Amino acid sequence: MGYRVAVVGATGNVGREVLNIMAERKFPADEVIALASSRSIGKELSYGDKVLKTRDLQHFDFSTVDFAIMSAGGSISKEWATRIAAAGAIVIDNSSYWRYHSDVPLIVPEVNGDVLDRWLADPKRTNIIANPNCSTAQLVVALKPLHDAAKIKRVVVSTYQSVSGAGKEGVDELWNQTKGIFVNDSPTPQKFTKQIAFNVIPHIDSFMEDGYTKEEWKVLAETKKILDPKIKVTCTAVRVPVFVGHSEAVNIEFENPITADEAREALREADGIAVLDKREAGGYATPVETVGEYATYVSRIREDVTVENGLAMWVVSDNLRKGAALNTIQIAETLIQKGFESRKAA
Repeated sequence: MGYRVAVVGATGNVGREVLNIMAERKFPADEVIALASSRSIGKELSYGDKVLKTRDLQHFDFSTVDFAIMSAGGSISKEWATRIAAAGAIVIDNSSYWRYHSDVPLIVPEVNGDVLDRWLADPKRTNIIANPNCSTAQLVVALKPLHDAAKIKRVVVSTYQSVSGAGKEGVDELWNQTKGIFVNDSPTPQKFTKQIAFNVIPHIDSFMEDGYTKEEWKVLAETKKILDPKIKVTCTAVRVPVFVGHSEAVNIEFENPITADEAREALREADGIAVLDKREAGGYATPVETVGEYATYVSRIREDVTVENGLAMWVVSDNLRKGAALNTIQIAETLIQKGFESRKAA
Protein backbone atom coordinates (compact mmCIF):
# COMPACT_ATOMS: atom_id res chain seq x y z
CA MET A 1 0.00 0.00 0.00
CA GLY A 2 1.42 3.38 -1.03
CA TYR A 3 2.00 6.58 0.88
CA ARG A 4 0.36 9.99 0.68
CA VAL A 5 2.89 12.82 0.33
CA ALA A 6 2.42 16.59 0.51
CA VAL A 7 5.12 18.79 -1.05
CA VAL A 8 5.08 22.24 0.57
CA GLY A 9 6.67 24.91 -1.62
CA ALA A 10 6.12 22.79 -4.71
CA THR A 11 6.45 25.69 -7.16
CA GLY A 12 10.03 26.60 -6.11
CA ASN A 13 13.28 25.24 -7.57
CA VAL A 14 13.66 22.57 -4.90
CA GLY A 15 9.96 21.72 -4.77
CA ARG A 16 9.89 21.03 -8.50
CA GLU A 17 13.01 18.91 -8.16
CA VAL A 18 11.37 16.93 -5.35
CA LEU A 19 8.51 16.05 -7.71
CA ASN A 20 10.97 15.12 -10.49
CA ILE A 21 12.99 12.84 -8.23
CA MET A 22 9.97 11.16 -6.69
CA ALA A 23 8.80 10.27 -10.18
CA GLU A 24 12.26 9.15 -11.34
CA ARG A 25 12.80 6.91 -8.32
CA LYS A 26 9.23 5.59 -8.40
CA PHE A 27 8.62 6.61 -4.82
CA PRO A 28 5.78 4.44 -3.44
CA ALA A 29 3.17 7.19 -3.32
CA ASP A 30 -0.50 6.60 -3.98
CA GLU A 31 -1.05 10.34 -4.03
CA VAL A 32 1.19 13.41 -4.20
CA ILE A 33 -0.23 16.82 -3.31
CA ALA A 34 1.49 20.02 -4.44
CA LEU A 35 1.05 22.85 -1.92
CA ALA A 36 2.05 26.49 -2.06
CA SER A 37 0.85 29.95 -1.07
CA SER A 38 -2.53 31.27 -2.13
CA ARG A 39 -1.05 33.20 -5.05
CA SER A 40 0.01 29.92 -6.69
CA ILE A 41 -3.29 28.04 -6.36
CA GLY A 42 -4.12 26.18 -9.56
CA LYS A 43 -0.62 26.39 -11.01
CA GLU A 44 0.18 23.21 -12.94
CA LEU A 45 3.28 21.16 -12.15
CA SER A 46 4.67 18.03 -13.78
CA TYR A 47 4.93 14.82 -11.77
CA GLY A 48 6.11 12.04 -14.05
CA ASP A 49 3.40 11.64 -16.69
CA LYS A 50 0.86 13.41 -14.47
CA VAL A 51 0.01 17.07 -14.01
CA LEU A 52 -0.62 18.31 -10.47
CA LYS A 53 -2.59 21.44 -9.70
CA THR A 54 -1.20 23.40 -6.77
CA ARG A 55 -3.41 23.60 -3.71
CA ASP A 56 -3.49 26.13 -0.87
CA LEU A 57 -1.24 25.37 2.10
CA GLN A 58 -3.45 27.38 4.45
CA HIS A 59 -6.49 25.13 4.04
CA PHE A 60 -4.93 21.68 3.68
CA ASP A 61 -5.65 18.88 6.18
CA PHE A 62 -2.30 17.30 7.04
CA SER A 63 -3.91 14.56 9.13
CA THR A 64 -4.48 12.73 5.85
CA VAL A 65 -0.81 12.48 4.73
CA ASP A 66 2.16 10.37 5.76
CA PHE A 67 4.98 12.71 4.71
CA ALA A 68 5.18 16.48 4.34
CA ILE A 69 8.28 17.54 2.43
CA MET A 70 8.89 21.24 3.08
CA SER A 71 10.88 23.49 0.75
CA ALA A 72 9.25 26.84 1.38
CA GLY A 73 11.85 28.65 3.51
CA GLY A 74 12.56 29.07 7.20
CA SER A 75 9.65 31.34 8.09
CA ILE A 76 7.10 28.89 6.66
CA SER A 77 8.82 25.97 8.38
CA LYS A 78 8.84 27.82 11.69
CA GLU A 79 5.13 28.53 11.40
CA TRP A 80 3.92 25.22 9.97
CA ALA A 81 6.25 22.32 10.81
CA THR A 82 5.05 21.74 14.38
CA ARG A 83 1.42 22.07 13.29
CA ILE A 84 1.91 19.52 10.52
CA ALA A 85 3.85 17.19 12.83
CA ALA A 86 1.12 17.44 15.47
CA ALA A 87 -1.37 16.30 12.84
CA GLY A 88 0.63 13.06 12.57
CA ALA A 89 2.61 13.57 9.37
CA ILE A 90 6.39 13.21 9.29
CA VAL A 91 7.91 16.53 8.26
CA ILE A 92 11.15 16.48 6.27
CA ASP A 93 12.27 20.09 6.20
CA ASN A 94 14.71 21.68 3.76
CA SER A 95 15.07 25.03 5.54
CA SER A 96 17.73 25.90 8.11
CA TYR A 97 15.20 26.55 10.87
CA TRP A 98 15.10 23.09 12.51
CA ARG A 99 18.64 21.88 11.83
CA TYR A 100 20.13 22.95 15.14
CA HIS A 101 17.31 21.88 17.46
CA SER A 102 18.67 19.12 19.70
CA ASP A 103 15.51 17.02 19.40
CA VAL A 104 15.40 17.20 15.59
CA PRO A 105 17.67 14.77 13.72
CA LEU A 106 19.79 16.23 10.90
CA ILE A 107 20.11 13.44 8.38
CA VAL A 108 22.17 12.43 5.36
CA PRO A 109 21.17 8.76 4.95
CA GLU A 110 24.56 7.54 3.66
CA VAL A 111 26.25 9.14 6.68
CA ASN A 112 23.99 8.88 9.73
CA GLY A 113 20.83 7.10 8.60
CA ASP A 114 21.14 4.79 11.64
CA VAL A 115 19.96 7.72 13.80
CA LEU A 116 16.49 7.14 12.37
CA ASP A 117 16.24 3.72 14.07
CA ARG A 118 16.29 5.36 17.50
CA TRP A 119 14.11 8.24 16.29
CA LEU A 120 11.38 5.94 14.97
CA ALA A 121 11.39 3.98 18.23
CA ASP A 122 11.00 7.12 20.36
CA PRO A 123 7.34 7.64 21.34
CA LYS A 124 8.13 11.27 22.17
CA ARG A 125 9.70 12.10 18.80
CA THR A 126 8.95 15.52 17.30
CA ASN A 127 7.92 14.07 13.89
CA ILE A 128 10.31 16.62 12.31
CA ILE A 129 13.51 15.68 10.46
CA ALA A 130 15.88 18.31 9.08
CA ASN A 131 17.71 18.26 5.77
CA PRO A 132 21.19 19.85 5.88
CA ASN A 133 22.58 22.78 3.97
CA CYS A 134 23.36 21.85 0.36
CA SER A 135 27.10 22.38 0.82
CA THR A 136 27.16 20.29 3.97
CA ALA A 137 25.32 17.36 2.39
CA GLN A 138 27.86 16.70 -0.33
CA LEU A 139 30.76 17.40 2.03
CA VAL A 140 29.77 14.85 4.69
CA VAL A 141 29.01 12.19 2.07
CA ALA A 142 32.63 12.52 0.94
CA LEU A 143 34.06 12.76 4.46
CA LYS A 144 32.25 9.78 6.04
CA PRO A 145 34.24 6.91 4.46
CA LEU A 146 37.49 8.77 5.13
CA HIS A 147 36.53 9.41 8.76
CA ASP A 148 35.77 5.72 9.15
CA ALA A 149 39.15 4.84 7.62
CA ALA A 150 41.52 7.20 9.44
CA LYS A 151 39.53 9.48 11.82
CA ILE A 152 39.36 13.11 10.75
CA LYS A 153 40.77 15.80 13.06
CA ARG A 154 40.32 18.95 11.00
CA VAL A 155 38.69 20.05 7.73
CA VAL A 156 39.36 23.22 5.74
CA VAL A 157 36.78 23.74 3.00
CA SER A 158 36.27 26.47 0.41
CA THR A 159 32.92 26.28 -1.38
CA TYR A 160 32.17 27.49 -4.91
CA GLN A 161 28.38 27.70 -4.84
CA SER A 162 26.08 28.10 -7.82
CA VAL A 163 23.42 30.79 -8.04
CA SER A 164 20.59 28.23 -7.89
CA GLY A 165 21.41 27.98 -4.20
CA ALA A 166 19.89 31.45 -3.92
CA GLY A 167 16.66 30.37 -5.64
CA LYS A 168 15.04 31.52 -8.86
CA GLU A 169 16.00 35.15 -8.18
CA GLY A 170 19.68 34.18 -8.14
CA VAL A 171 19.41 32.25 -11.40
CA ASP A 172 17.54 35.13 -13.06
CA GLU A 173 20.12 37.66 -11.91
CA LEU A 174 23.04 35.74 -13.39
CA TRP A 175 21.14 35.22 -16.64
CA ASN A 176 20.08 38.86 -16.96
CA GLN A 177 23.48 40.27 -16.01
CA THR A 178 25.29 37.98 -18.43
CA LYS A 179 23.01 38.98 -21.31
CA GLY A 180 23.18 42.63 -20.32
CA ILE A 181 26.97 42.83 -20.32
CA PHE A 182 27.05 41.86 -24.00
CA VAL A 183 24.80 44.77 -24.90
CA ASN A 184 26.55 47.23 -22.55
CA ASP A 185 23.78 47.28 -19.91
CA SER A 186 24.98 48.04 -16.39
CA PRO A 187 24.86 44.80 -14.31
CA THR A 188 23.01 46.18 -11.29
CA PRO A 189 23.10 43.79 -8.27
CA GLN A 190 19.75 43.00 -6.66
CA LYS A 191 19.79 39.50 -5.19
CA PHE A 192 23.55 39.47 -4.68
CA THR A 193 25.73 42.10 -3.02
CA LYS A 194 27.93 42.59 -6.08
CA GLN A 195 27.89 41.74 -9.77
CA ILE A 196 27.69 37.95 -10.12
CA ALA A 197 28.19 37.63 -13.90
CA PHE A 198 31.90 37.06 -14.69
CA ASN A 199 32.72 37.50 -11.00
CA VAL A 200 32.97 35.62 -7.70
CA ILE A 201 31.58 36.87 -4.39
CA PRO A 202 33.14 35.68 -1.08
CA HIS A 203 29.91 36.30 0.82
CA ILE A 204 26.85 34.04 1.23
CA ASP A 205 24.20 34.84 3.86
CA SER A 206 24.69 37.43 6.62
CA PHE A 207 27.92 38.22 8.47
CA MET A 208 28.34 37.14 12.08
CA GLU A 209 30.31 38.88 14.82
CA ASP A 210 33.36 36.60 14.42
CA GLY A 211 33.69 37.45 10.71
CA TYR A 212 32.26 34.19 9.39
CA THR A 213 29.06 34.29 7.37
CA LYS A 214 25.98 32.33 8.41
CA GLU A 215 26.50 30.01 5.42
CA GLU A 216 30.01 29.20 6.62
CA TRP A 217 28.75 28.65 10.16
CA LYS A 218 26.12 26.22 8.83
CA VAL A 219 28.84 24.03 7.29
CA LEU A 220 30.76 24.04 10.60
CA ALA A 221 27.79 23.28 12.85
CA GLU A 222 26.10 20.76 10.59
CA THR A 223 29.24 18.74 9.85
CA LYS A 224 29.78 18.35 13.58
CA LYS A 225 26.16 17.36 14.23
CA ILE A 226 25.98 14.85 11.37
CA LEU A 227 29.46 13.34 11.40
CA ASP A 228 31.38 13.96 14.65
CA PRO A 229 31.30 16.87 17.14
CA LYS A 230 35.05 16.51 17.72
CA ILE A 231 36.01 17.42 14.15
CA LYS A 232 37.36 20.95 13.73
CA VAL A 233 35.94 22.68 10.64
CA THR A 234 36.63 26.01 8.98
CA CYS A 235 34.94 27.24 5.81
CA THR A 236 35.00 30.04 3.27
CA ALA A 237 31.81 30.18 1.18
CA VAL A 238 31.95 31.78 -2.26
CA ARG A 239 29.18 32.43 -4.80
CA VAL A 240 30.28 31.77 -8.39
CA PRO A 241 28.62 32.42 -11.80
CA VAL A 242 27.44 28.83 -12.29
CA PHE A 243 23.74 28.04 -12.65
CA VAL A 244 23.62 24.60 -10.96
CA GLY A 245 26.21 22.58 -9.06
CA HIS A 246 28.26 23.34 -5.95
CA SER A 247 32.00 22.64 -5.83
CA GLU A 248 34.29 22.37 -2.82
CA ALA A 249 38.05 22.36 -2.34
CA VAL A 250 38.62 20.27 0.79
CA ASN A 251 41.77 19.79 2.86
CA ILE A 252 41.63 17.16 5.61
CA GLU A 253 43.93 16.35 8.51
CA PHE A 254 43.62 12.85 10.01
CA GLU A 255 44.63 11.26 13.30
CA ASN A 256 45.94 8.18 11.49
CA PRO A 257 47.96 7.76 8.29
CA ILE A 258 46.05 7.40 5.01
CA THR A 259 47.41 7.50 1.47
CA ALA A 260 45.70 8.96 -1.57
CA ASP A 261 45.29 5.43 -2.97
CA GLU A 262 43.67 4.21 0.26
CA ALA A 263 41.34 7.20 0.29
CA ARG A 264 40.41 6.66 -3.34
CA GLU A 265 39.53 3.04 -2.67
CA ALA A 266 37.45 3.89 0.42
CA LEU A 267 35.53 6.50 -1.55
CA ARG A 268 34.90 4.14 -4.46
CA GLU A 269 33.32 1.60 -2.10
CA ALA A 270 31.06 4.16 -0.39
CA ASP A 271 27.39 4.73 -1.17
CA GLY A 272 26.45 7.87 -3.08
CA ILE A 273 29.95 8.68 -4.34
CA ALA A 274 31.40 8.61 -7.85
CA VAL A 275 35.18 8.89 -8.02
CA LEU A 276 36.43 10.63 -11.16
CA ASP A 277 40.13 11.08 -10.54
CA LYS A 278 42.42 10.76 -13.52
CA ARG A 279 45.60 12.79 -13.33
CA GLU A 280 45.22 14.22 -16.79
CA ALA A 281 43.47 17.10 -18.52
CA GLY A 282 39.73 16.71 -18.01
CA GLY A 283 40.09 13.81 -15.60
CA TYR A 284 37.98 15.45 -12.89
CA ALA A 285 34.38 16.49 -12.27
CA THR A 286 33.01 20.00 -12.83
CA PRO A 287 29.49 21.28 -12.09
CA VAL A 288 28.31 20.88 -15.68
CA GLU A 289 28.78 17.10 -15.59
CA THR A 290 26.93 16.69 -12.29
CA VAL A 291 23.67 18.43 -13.25
CA GLY A 292 20.84 15.92 -13.01
CA GLU A 293 23.03 13.30 -11.34
CA TYR A 294 22.41 11.70 -7.96
CA ALA A 295 26.04 11.08 -7.00
CA THR A 296 28.51 13.27 -5.19
CA TYR A 297 31.64 13.37 -7.36
CA VAL A 298 35.13 13.32 -5.84
CA SER A 299 38.23 14.24 -7.85
CA ARG A 300 41.81 15.54 -7.43
CA ILE A 301 42.52 13.21 -4.49
CA ARG A 302 46.08 13.78 -3.34
CA GLU A 303 48.23 13.87 -0.24
CA ASP A 304 48.58 17.25 1.48
CA VAL A 305 52.26 17.58 2.31
CA THR A 306 51.77 20.61 4.58
CA VAL A 307 50.38 18.52 7.47
CA GLU A 308 51.00 15.06 8.87
CA ASN A 309 48.33 12.62 7.64
CA GLY A 310 46.77 15.12 5.25
CA LEU A 311 44.69 14.81 2.08
CA ALA A 312 43.26 17.29 -0.41
CA MET A 313 40.34 16.68 -2.77
CA TRP A 314 37.68 18.31 -4.96
CA VAL A 315 33.99 17.57 -4.33
CA VAL A 316 31.15 18.45 -6.74
CA SER A 317 27.40 17.77 -6.68
CA ASP A 318 24.11 19.00 -8.11
CA ASN A 319 22.97 21.19 -5.21
CA LEU A 320 19.29 20.96 -6.17
CA ARG A 321 19.52 17.19 -6.03
CA LYS A 322 21.81 15.72 -3.35
CA GLY A 323 21.99 19.04 -1.56
CA ALA A 324 18.24 19.36 -1.25
CA ALA A 325 15.55 17.38 -3.08
CA LEU A 326 17.27 14.01 -3.42
CA ASN A 327 18.35 13.91 0.21
CA THR A 328 14.80 14.57 1.43
CA ILE A 329 13.46 11.72 -0.70
CA GLN A 330 16.24 9.44 0.52
CA ILE A 331 15.27 10.26 4.12
CA ALA A 332 11.66 9.22 3.39
CA GLU A 333 12.86 6.08 1.61
CA THR A 334 15.09 5.22 4.57
CA LEU A 335 12.17 5.59 6.98
CA ILE A 336 10.10 3.24 4.83
CA GLN A 337 12.95 0.71 4.71
CA LYS A 338 13.11 0.88 8.52
CA GLY A 339 9.45 0.00 8.84
CA PHE A 340 7.49 3.25 8.82
CA GLU A 341 4.01 2.41 7.56
CA SER A 342 1.38 4.44 5.79
CA ARG A 343 -1.56 5.50 7.97
CA LYS A 344 -3.78 3.50 5.64
CA ALA A 345 -1.87 0.35 6.58
CA ALA A 346 -1.78 1.10 10.30
